[in-house]
Amino acid sequence: MDILSYNRQAWNRQVADGNRWTVPVSPEVIAAARQGEWSLVLTPTISVPRSWFPEDLHGINVLCLASAGGQQGPILAAAGARVTVLDNSPRQLERDSSVAERENLDLEAIQGDMADLSVFQNERFDLIFHPVSNVFAPEVLPVWREAYRVLRQGGSLLAGFTNPALYIFDLNKMDAGELVVRHSLPYSDIACLSESDLKDLISKELPLEFSHTLEEQIGGQIAAGFALTGFYEDADPETLLSRYLPTYIATRAEKL
Repeated sequence: MDILSYNRQAWNRQVADGNRWTVPVSPEVIAAARQGEWSLVLTPTISVPRSWFPEDLHGINVLCLASAGGQQGPILAAAGARVTVLDNSPRQLERDSSVAERENLDLEAIQGDMADLSVFQNERFDLIFHPVSNVFAPEVLPVWREAYRVLRQGGSLLAGFTNPALYIFDLNKMDAGELVVRHSLPYSDIACLSESDLKDLISKELPLEFSHTLEEQIGGQIAAGFALTGFYEDADPETLLSRYLPTYIATRAEKL
């Protein structure tokens, strides 16, 4: 199965269905960002500390990695950064391009795979903003290696990802209000779902998901050469498991 192509179409469908991460920001949000009043999330609810960003974004080269949807990229561009958004979904990228055109922002949208940044030269960016999205990639270690390569010395990678504990449960039953342990980790929709459940997921054109171990998510950044300098946890109020433990993690990692 061509997972990259399938998830591209699935996220195009998410745009059509109005997924909350595909709704472009308003002119008022952009106007506020131009005045220095802005915030972003890597995970569902907690704003990324401003101390994780450069004090002044003007002239900073930023890569919004697998981060299209007309939200993070345009805000960073309005705050003064030179922004490149790379994403697998052309419909997601259209959201960024439309906001950039509407607001006359310095933003470039590129379709591509988060695990293959060969379109960029070494040390191209000062900052990478990578919200929860590697859950849609079968392998996460290439993502960290490529992020390290395209970051300049002293640059930072800000990343959000899913707590893998979420995936030991039957997600359909969780949505129905019941916590039932069903899967071992690491989880993959393709490998772990029954044939009928996988067919149902595909028939609904939902993106395929893959959990990654904390060793891959955190240890993988370190193995790529990063030094972790920030960490926090978050929870999605719409997820039953969040009543009991944080279901998302955010990290700041520097290329020293």
